[in-house]
Amino acid sequence: MPRLSAVRLSHFLPSLLLLLAGLAAAYVRDLNVFFTSLFNVLPTLVLLLGGAYCAVYRRQRELFLMVTVYIAYFLLDTQTDFYRDNGKVREDAAVVFHLCCLILPALYGLYGAWQERTHLFQDMVARFAVLLAVGSVALGLEQSFPQPLLNWLAEIRWPALHGQWMSLIQLAYPMFFLSFALLALQYLREPRPLHAAQLVGLLGLFWALPKTFILPFTLNIMCSQVMLMIAAAVAHEAYQMAFRDELTGLPGRRALNERMQRLGRNYVLAMTDVDHFKKFNDTHGHDVGDQVLRLVASKLSKVTGGGRAYRYGGEEFALVFAAKTLEECMPHLEVIREAIASYQIQLRNPENRPHDDQQGRQRRGVAAASSVSVTISIGAAERLIEHRGPEAVLKSADQALYSAKGAGRNCVVAYGQTRRGAVRTAAG
Repeated sequence: MPRLSAVRLSHFLPSLLLLLAGLAAAYVRDLNVFFTSLFNVLPTLVLLLGGAYCAVYRRQRELFLMVTVYIAYFLLDTQTDFYRDNGKVREDAAVVFHLCCLILPALYGLYGAWQERTHLFQDMVARFAVLLAVGSVALGLEQSFPQPLLNWLAEIRWPALHGQWMSLIQLAYPMFFLSFALLALQYLREPRPLHAAQLVGLLGLFWALPKTFILPFTLNIMCSQVMLMIAAAVAHEAYQMAFRDELTGLPGRRALNERMQRLGRNYVLAMTDVDHFKKFNDTHGHDVGDQVLRLVASKLSKVTGGGRAYRYGGEEFALVFAAKTLEECMPHLEVIREAIASYQIQLRNPENRPHDDQQGRQRRGVAAASSVSVTISIGAAERLIEHRGPEAVLKSADQALYSAKGAGRNCVVAYGQTRRGAVRTAAG
């Protein structure tokens, strides 16, 4: 649970930092010429760079999210520029502002939850068609019926739910709430940095809109920050795809290679392998085999002693102990070996699975056809004088792993240790 909480915090942390930076910048009253000029061009600059970045990686959902935020910024920035230059608002300021407050959260929630599932070009055309249709209808109504539209938008429909603190039209609040609930549900079902950035970005927009005409450059700053959140989330996910194993959630081999270049002088590397995994996979199927790999990865991720687990490939995993000696690490490796060996995996027979939910609840815990357990073998090596680099230490750990296999499996063997010296249980 602590590791899971840390992972989810990492999803939100970059966006929260950008949000806090935007809030701090928005409340700065006296800005010099440099920052005034920067905030004027920042949203356009972020859109061009972030949009190009999303386009290169074919992330159309993120691209249209940024375009939606920028369109709202452009429409409202035109109004605030007129207000700053003339000391009064334009005649269409109220209707344009209220339309943006209503349509922005709606489109933001729609594009945020709209995942790419069709052909790339068809998906782009569909998203553009929605944006064009909504924009055309809003523009047509604003040009043809400005006053009736303004009256409809500003009407207080639920007096009992309207508070003095509400500075937006009443319709905007349920729209923000629905969009937030939709994006929150999406994150709960699939925790990802992008989904976290969408939630934080929506909060930023909700804070910024009421202060559009009150705090100077609030719109410029917060819209830029929201687009930066989205671009940063794309970069975060690209990093995860490159450095994190999708099946187990552990850092992958590329992350291991980078970590080994920064280990210093004293460290221990351990290689571990699931015993008889191919036979287990052939007997119980690939789905159960994947379940076993996730189980082993989950246990290895909790290794004590300062160790860090990595998916090396197939059924092999690596453990890295920085600034440790082999003597210090061996007890922790034995503990994790024993934890995996003693864990029972319940296998259910899919042919006997009841179709009725009530019957299934009654038979739960009884329907398990059998239980199995898996074991791992571990080979460990410490960085010695004769080792030229971490690759040589890893090779020594691999040799120790082969010795553990030869010693009967389900044991921990140190490099240079004889088979008789393998650490294992009597039943191993």
